[in-house]
Amino acid sequence: MMSASVRMPLRAMSVVLSAAVGLAPFAALAQQPQQRPAQRPAQQQPAQQAPAQQQQQPTGPSVVQVKPEPSQTSWTKVCGKDQAANKEICYTTRDFVSDQGQPVLAVAIYDVKGDANRIVRFLMPLGLLINPGIRFGVDNGSPMPGKYAICFPNGCFAEAQVNNDFINQMKKGSTLSVSVQNQGAREVSFQIPLADFAKGFDGAPIDPKVLEDQQKALQDELAKRQEELRKRLGGGGADAGAAAPAPATPAPAPGAAPKP
Repeated sequence: MMSASVRMPLRAMSVVLSAAVGLAPFAALAQQPQQRPAQRPAQQQPAQQAPAQQQQQPTGPSVVQVKPEPSQTSWTKVCGKDQAANKEICYTTRDFVSDQGQPVLAVAIYDVKGDANRIVRFLMPLGLLINPGIRFGVDNGSPMPGKYAICFPNGCFAEAQVNNDFINQMKKGSTLSVSVQNQGAREVSFQIPLADFAKGFDGAPIDPKVLEDQQKALQDELAKRQEELRKRLGGGGADAGAAAPAPATPAPAPGAAPKP
């Protein structure tokens, strides 16, 4: 059974993160002609203002702070048997949202019994450059590279192989940073809290019935928030529907059937 965390619809997050993830560079470029007057009196000395304007340009990455999905109280561990490989596979996963409660991304760590290496998989927002891939690391540790595997209408999967040392860093660390590039080749860094990851990774897997109820609760909560957003935007109109689309059909994990 595949968790809601790796299937969560992410179309609604485009409203919340468009400025940080993909649309800000183009919006800034579109506004530049309006910010440059056709003619100014000499006493205003526009040449002297240029250095100050250049200093105001951002140089570092855009940082996006995310928080755990409120209705998912902890990291969730799910286990099942891969019939083809005849091996038990467990994955520990969690969904993350913005300050406004909109879905942003999801993380899952896959652990194959008898294999020393693990797979870390991220469900990332749309609108990011694919070729640079991702870079991720814990706190001040050296970042590791990851590659995109496949995209669906609700997001793109990126993944990488990690070892026990990295898992131990996640257990002891406080923040998992995931760096990507947006459509304007500007770096965006998602800051993911790691609280209780060790407890979830080392703990017992969730009961399938509890997981099913949790998935339903996540979907119901998302639908409720989007309906509230529609009402605030004027309710039911075409513009409101475009700003807060209905939940997308969940997509399976790349390279695998919907069940692990």
